[in-house]
Amino acid sequence: MRTPVTADMILKAASIITMDPTNPRSEAVAFDSATGVIAAVGSLAECRAAAPGVEPTDLGSQVLMPGFIEAHSHPVISGVYTQEPAHWIARSQGVATYAEVQKLWRELDKSLPPEQPLVFYGLERPGHGAPELTNTDLDEYFPTRPVVVMDISGHEAYFNSAAITLKGWVDGKPPADPPAARFGRNPDGTSNGRAYETAAVVAAANAVQAAAIPHPLLSAARWYRKLAEAGITTSSEHAYSSSLATAYEALASMPDSPIRVGLYHAATEPSFTQPFTSKAPETRLWKAGIKLWSDGTPVNGTIASSFAYLDSDTTRAAQIPLGPSGDSTMNYTRVEFDAILDQAAATGMQLAVHAHGDVAIDFVLDGYAAALSRHGLLGTDHRWRVEHWTTGRADQFARAVALGVATPLAAYQFIYQDDVYDGKLFASDVGSQVCAAGDAVRAGARISFHSDSPVAPAIPLLDIQCMVTRQTLTGEVHGPNQAVSVDDALKAVTINAAYHLRREHDLGSIEVGKLADFVELSADPYRVDIASLTDHVKVLGTWVQGHKIDLDSFIAEVQSVDPTEHADLAEHAARKKCC
Repeated sequence: MRTPVTADMILKAASIITMDPTNPRSEAVAFDSATGVIAAVGSLAECRAAAPGVEPTDLGSQVLMPGFIEAHSHPVISGVYTQEPAHWIARSQGVATYAEVQKLWRELDKSLPPEQPLVFYGLERPGHGAPELTNTDLDEYFPTRPVVVMDISGHEAYFNSAAITLKGWVDGKPPADPPAARFGRNPDGTSNGRAYETAAVVAAANAVQAAAIPHPLLSAARWYRKLAEAGITTSSEHAYSSSLATAYEALASMPDSPIRVGLYHAATEPSFTQPFTSKAPETRLWKAGIKLWSDGTPVNGTIASSFAYLDSDTTRAAQIPLGPSGDSTMNYTRVEFDAILDQAAATGMQLAVHAHGDVAIDFVLDGYAAALSRHGLLGTDHRWRVEHWTTGRADQFARAVALGVATPLAAYQFIYQDDVYDGKLFASDVGSQVCAAGDAVRAGARISFHSDSPVAPAIPLLDIQCMVTRQTLTGEVHGPNQAVSVDDALKAVTINAAYHLRREHDLGSIEVGKLADFVELSADPYRVDIASLTDHVKVLGTWVQGHKIDLDSFIAEVQSVDPTEHADLAEHAARKKCC
């Protein structure tokens, strides 16, 4: 028998969309503001009975839903890379072409003090039409100031000669290549201003980032604000290492913190199997699982795929190898992968493995099937995850369902990239089917959507709009056979995302006994033209654990923190690969 929950607050709305199939709509919700636990969901009379003497707060014409949940993201990294004083130059931010990027660079170099370092994030070689840059390319725009430019994937960085000087590399020569990473070099061994993969990217970029971003915790807080403004109340960190613990603890401990975060510990850190302890409440910050990367990223030609890139103006300008790559771009051999899976399985924690290409997805599913069998986990509720599924096939989704493998989908790959993927990077039979949500649902998968920020902005309402219509931001339609229903799309950003984080017992729907995390909407997403959902439905505010979030207060709380307490956060963030 459920223990009765007391209530001291009632919210009444035009409609409450609960995402609970047994009670899909209600008039009011009552909860205890001290614990944030929901006591009653139903009619106003039922909620008054659960909270005698409490005067309801009437939200008028607003619609209430469970707070949106993003099951795959990188909140602190996103803030450091994209928020002031860094510069976010992705196409999603209105910087459409490489010519526009170049114009911005010239304007900034002319207007800012000559020694001020700059960090840019979001260069898209195929989307912008940009080549792989060198230090001499960047010196044309920034002859004196140290500058680093991060590729949108986080897997590559480009930097100018002043940045090489700041690093203090002897004779301008980078150190020996770190494991699973490399520096670009000229024939004489000097740096050419390029770095590839995490260890090399951080070694090249850390000094510039530390000098350019004086209050990185505030940058992270600004990203938390953007998440809340999009209606998100729970997110995740899919490249966690212990060096980020103090930042996440500090943000989670703020009285007005708007975001819960589940941490997926990168298997590149030796301590990835260790439990997580924190002064922050476990409901706000917890270790959700372990993260691996099986292949690279579509935009740079490093996915493991059975199909080739097209020989096109786009691939030539971006200098992408045509392939098909097969397993040559995999980050692990099968022996290496199996060894890490065995270590992770012994912890009992959830596993999450990045896989964009179809060969990579097969590789991960093969590894999962064998490891689940070895550890006696077949048929259990393990919820090991494959992340992204950018070029996943129908048969692979069916196999994942049979294995009990969770399917978080990279909606951003469709929304922001498919105009380039379909017919420019890939043949249409591949490019039009990116993020095949329809196949996943037909296979019986519980899908969720994510932005993988900072790779893309986190906007759940836009995810819903685009994945239902299969229209990108330009209005182009790609793969209408992969469209899903409005109901499936709303589940993908609420209860299914909670399921993927193993938090459906207390998050993801508005039910008695769950936590009072809500998003206030201006209109009902079921009752507007879905093709223009983001025009008709606006986020008006969020509640976390029964507390109405004051974002101005949250930012003020973080501004009051001594920046020196987190002075190395920019460097630590640079070590984290996205995706």
